Amino acid sequence: MSASSSRFLSSSMRKAIAAAAFVSLLLAAPVWSFPWDIDMYRGASVQPLATAPRVMPEGTLPSSGGELSMSRDEMTVSEHAPSPATPEDLAKGKELFATDCAPCHGDNGKGDGSVAHLLRTKPTDLISGTSKDRSDGYIYGTIRDGGTAMPSLSDAMSEHERWQVVMFVRSLQHAAVANK
Repeated sequence: MSASSSRFLSSSMRKAIAAAAFVSLLLAAPVWSFPWDIDMYRGASVQPLATAPRVMPEGTLPSSGGELSMSRDEMTVSEHAPSPATPEDLAKGKELFATDCAPCHGDNGKGDGSVAHLLRTKPTDLISGTSKDRSDGYIYGTIRDGGTAMPSLSDAMSEHERWQVVMFVRSLQHAAVANK
């Protein structure tokens, strides 16, 4: 074989290899893209929490603690302060009331807090309104679950802290009666 024929073969060999590579790429492109390229469009969509998480059976408590699920009406009848008010409970209740309740209900619980004028529904007078005639469970349930215009404070206060606020509200009511 001469030098010119070896160059010719290598040149034709290069062209054949290039052509084979080109043809294999053309044939491989549909294989790569079908049907996997459209799976995200026609596949079933997965929505987080589309299926509700496991719900606790009625009347049970989670193992990590928690409260029974009760309506405010059920709490009105069945819930009572777990212990008599102590000076420590009243002091903590006053502190919690000043932080979480006083902006709407006022420092004295009369519904004249610093933001009351901004609210569409006037806050309840806890001293001389219907709240003084409600049970401890009703007030506790309103703090826990909220009311008509009042938000729930269950995430802001523990169960014990809510009872401390109830005790403090009762002390405000008793002081108002004594001052009459």
